[in-house]
Amino acid sequence: MSTPGPRERLLEAARELTYSQGMGVGVDALLKSASVARRSLYEHFGGKDGLLTEVLRRTTAEDEESYHRTMAAAGDDPRARLLAIFDQLTDVVAGPDFRGCRYLAADLALADPDHPAHAITRQYRTDIHDLLEAELVRLGHPTPAQAADQLHLLIEGTLATATTRPTTNPAQAAKSLAEHIINTP
Repeated sequence: MSTPGPRERLLEAARELTYSQGMGVGVDALLKSASVARRSLYEHFGGKDGLLTEVLRRTTAEDEESYHRTMAAAGDDPRARLLAIFDQLTDVVAGPDFRGCRYLAADLALADPDHPAHAITRQYRTDIHDLLEAELVRLGHPTPAQAADQLHLLIEGTLATATTRPTTNPAQAAKSLAEHIINTP
């Protein structure tokens, strides 16, 4: 098995360090963790901003796939598929390495509104909203777009609350609220 090249090592280091230490992690720490020269960062990503953007692009794709897997494992019933998300969140926030929502943290840490990472996080939120809305349409919900907004708020609230109040069980509280939203006639 071959050793990952500098590009992959940088991506993995940035993925880990930006989640554990935040988007403000220094370039030197990233380079040291990846065991690469500064030149590799600029050759592959044009700088730290490009690296951060690519990390977010990759993690959003992985997280979207996780939503799809979770929902598929719950079967064909849209109600069960939507509620399965909150069961999965229970496991996610209970994990020993849970540090909150990577995308909220990125949006808060990257002050420049034109930073390319913001386009990635916005698209991710749109994609999750669309996924939720599609299930609500399948369910025959009377206001699927509004209900998707509400469910998305519960998901993001769960991730934020689990970060700031780790001894609570926000995913199960959110699931209870989600049931009300989903069951609205």
